[in-house]
Formats: sequence, C-alpha cells, structure tokens
Amino acid sequence: MSEFTDDSNGILYRQYAGEEDLPPIMRLVEGELSEPYVIYTYRYFLYQWPHLAFLAIDASTSTPIGVIVCKQSRHKNGRDRGYIGMLSVQKTWRKRGIAKTLVNLTVQAMYANKADEVVLETEFDNEAALGLYESLGFIREKRLFRFYMNGKDAFRLLLDLTHLHHQNDPKTGLGSLDPPVRSL
Repeated sequence: MSEFTDDSNGILYRQYAGEEDLPPIMRLVEGELSEPYVIYTYRYFLYQWPHLAFLAIDASTSTPIGVIVCKQSRHKNGRDRGYIGMLSVQKTWRKRGIAKTLVNLTVQAMYANKADEVVLETEFDNEAALGLYESLGFIREKRLFRFYMNGKDAFRLLLDLTHLHHQNDPKTGLGSLDPPVRSL
C-alpha cells in the first residue's frame, strides 16, 4: 500500500516515507498521548518497521492529522506478534473513522506479514480507545497495574489473527475482521 484518499472526508492515508515524516509524527504523539517518548523510541519503531507506520493527512492542507506506529516480532510464546506502539489523531479530526482506518491498515499489513496476533496497551479509563479496539475485535487480555509513568493502570488488548489465516476473503485479503479491513 503506498497511499489512498478517503474522498468523503478529504483524508489521504499513506505509509511512513522516511525521516521527513518524523517531526510531524512526534508532534502528533506528544500532543495527544500521555507517555513521553524520546526520539530514539520513534526511530526504533520507524527504522525497523517502516511498513507498519501509517499517516492520515488532511488532503486540503497536506498536514498530518493522525498516525499509527507499530512493530512485529516473534514473541516468547512462539507466536508472531504485532504490537501497536502509538496511535494518535488530532482532537479536531476525531469521530471520522481515522483511528479505525489506521488500525485496519496496520492489522492488514501485519496479517500480510503472517502475524498470529496483535497486542497493545491503553489506559484503563480511556473509554474511547477501549471502544475502538473492542469494536475491531480486540479483547482485554489483562490489567497492568501502575503501567504508565503517570501512575495509571492499563489494559493489554489482544486481537487473535490465527483464525483469519484459514478464512481468507479475496476482496480484503483477510478473514472475518469486524468491521472488514478497507480494501486497498
């Protein structure tokens, strides 16, 4: 996937293109998430897994308005695990399906790379994030006490993809994700 435009919302979606994308990614994440990250954290994800980072861009101004940054590796349980490290959408652009599209793009890329599961953590009281991920099929795997630097607990969420490897949908390239991943 190189890019596509959601004409109904005027949003361009594309993969991370290189170092020039780093400053706007950092601004989006720092402006919306509670955890502080140093530049090396961004580079850890973006240099090793650039194909698992996507931006949402206001097509009228070319301004990035959303981002997702992820990784994928073999977990100690032997499963190939995708991990959503950062997801951020500017407040003024929320409730337009941008976060859902970014997650779907990433899950589709992880699935194409043979991921068995996708995990992430989110603050236990972030109802919007919990609702988003649960609507996409993620389940609450466990509660992590005092997980964040601000002292808040987190939920680890898990999306099992193993059943999709047996139920391919030729249109989306995936099985029965609900809602289905956008066909590119």
